[in-house]
Amino acid sequence: MFAGPNQNEVIVDTKKGSGSVLTVLFLGVLMGALDIAILGPAIPAIRETFELDDRLASWVFSVWVLANLVSVPVMTKLADKYGRKKIYLFDLALFGIGSLIVSLSPTYGVLLAGRALQGMAASGIFPVAAAVIGDVVAPEKRGRAFGMLGSVFGLAFIIGPIFAGFMLKIGWRWLYMAIPPGALIILILGWKFLPVSPVRSEKKLDLRGLVFLAGFLLSLAYALSILDTTDLVGSLSSWRVASAFLAASVLLPLFVWAERNVEDPVLRLDLFRNRQVALASVIAVGAGINEAAFIFFPTITVLAFGVTTSTASFMLLPMMVAVAIGSPVAGRLLDKFGSKTIVLSSNFLLAMGMFGVATTTTAKPVFYIGSVLIGLGLAGLLGSSLNYILIHEARKRERAISQGLITLFISVGQLFSAAVVGAIAASSDFALDGYKTAFLVIVTATLLISVASFFLKNKAEEQETVFGGGDSKSSEDAAS
Repeated sequence: MFAGPNQNEVIVDTKKGSGSVLTVLFLGVLMGALDIAILGPAIPAIRETFELDDRLASWVFSVWVLANLVSVPVMTKLADKYGRKKIYLFDLALFGIGSLIVSLSPTYGVLLAGRALQGMAASGIFPVAAAVIGDVVAPEKRGRAFGMLGSVFGLAFIIGPIFAGFMLKIGWRWLYMAIPPGALIILILGWKFLPVSPVRSEKKLDLRGLVFLAGFLLSLAYALSILDTTDLVGSLSSWRVASAFLAASVLLPLFVWAERNVEDPVLRLDLFRNRQVALASVIAVGAGINEAAFIFFPTITVLAFGVTTSTASFMLLPMMVAVAIGSPVAGRLLDKFGSKTIVLSSNFLLAMGMFGVATTTTAKPVFYIGSVLIGLGLAGLLGSSLNYILIHEARKRERAISQGLITLFISVGQLFSAAVVGAIAASSDFALDGYKTAFLVIVTATLLISVASFFLKNKAEEQETVFGGGDSKSSEDAAS
């Protein structure tokens, strides 16, 4: 099933089996996802410890997002160049160290430094795990493997708040103190079971390209994160926001220029000439827009149904269960019907679900049905299909960076969604009406983006790519 090292393929000890590898990947991604899931319950206690206001407290999450987004191209490029196992294990260790720093942080600044390290580590854990699946799992079984990995996020948001509820009784620091021992165990298992991949290229690392790309992403993410949605026009004219957008507009063309004049670029720009890659990138933005929208669901339930904030959080459980169950199911269907069918169906479910949430006023069953449809739609897009497309369209030596592309475009969608929803809600005289209008805008955007799904390869064309030579570009890799 696996090619030998003379074909520039991953070296796999078949006695260990891909099942052990998938277990290690599952546990690593679960650890990273749980870190996101436990933050919400922990923030009130963190605020009390360091006496933070709302704006300062928001940076506990924002600094993680910024570090994660900037580090994605760095970690994935290093994984492709120097070996996925090395970078995956490095990121597990870094995540454990970051968690330890957070748990012991004497000041708010130290806590933010620990959160930044966690974000950097997670930027490698998620996409590199997906790249390893492309290395060790047979093409006809990759859908279900991606589906299993995607179910982690739904599972994390089910057990994360429960775990946090117990640990917060003895202190929020113990939430993060529990992570390093888990990271150490996964690190040992990864050292034993993960396959070793050869160094892909002896060419010099494109540091200039990495700096330009990281600077562009940091500038864009920072500008969007500090937008004041209650005064969008005034915020855009402020020197902080304007200078960040200006920096992004300068750094992007510099990155493009740098990539055209280097032997081993961070990202081959001609990758986007591949129709599948370009379409998957657009669809990933749409998925990110929808994923970020559910952040506002608790607020909507409080406004629409008059429930408490704690009850509003529990009302999200059906969506999380739908993600956890829907991801492996979508993965199996992906292997059977191909990515085009799953992507189209997922976008339709997202649009229907968002429409249901946007039009509900007092009918809780409609809200629950809509949230379940959204969960199933996200399971199909984020759990398997987009990763599946990129694995089969990118070269073997670019699998990690190609998976990082999905993460980048989803993050861009999330950032824009948060800014747009907030701006529309703030501009309305009645908050609930504003959120409903924003969600209807998301429905429209989802339907427009879903048009791109019609141009994806059908099952027969996809199989020709996977089994007819497109997936195994080993000769191309070896030649380069």
